[in-house]
Amino acid sequence: MEFTKYYFVVASKQFLVTEEPLEEVLRERIQYYSRTKKRIDFWLLPSPKFLEAENFKNIKNKFPMNCLAIVSTNKIFITWLKLRLNNVFVGEFQGPSQQIPNPLDFEAS
Repeated sequence: MEFTKYYFVVASKQFLVTEEPLEEVLRERIQYYSRTKKRIDFWLLPSPKFLEAENFKNIKNKFPMNCLAIVSTNKIFITWLKLRLNNVFVGEFQGPSQQIPNPLDFEAS
């Protein structure tokens, strides 16, 4: 089985949508990818299921309600997001795995 390394930032949906310029940040990034003809390598996941893995229980417990994650295979992009957005958690994981069978799966609200 081949694994992909994913990097992420996660915070409450309310915080990212209301208090941070998330829409603007993602719009700028999509425009940059389009200009440079780069394939989009990030996903916006509401209530991501990978947080249910045992090693992320501490992060999941901080967000009993809705959270939002930006997941990417590009570590530099996630590092840049961490610097651009305040009060977010960052992490990484490999998948698919036994604990995270579908890395980009999320709970539809």
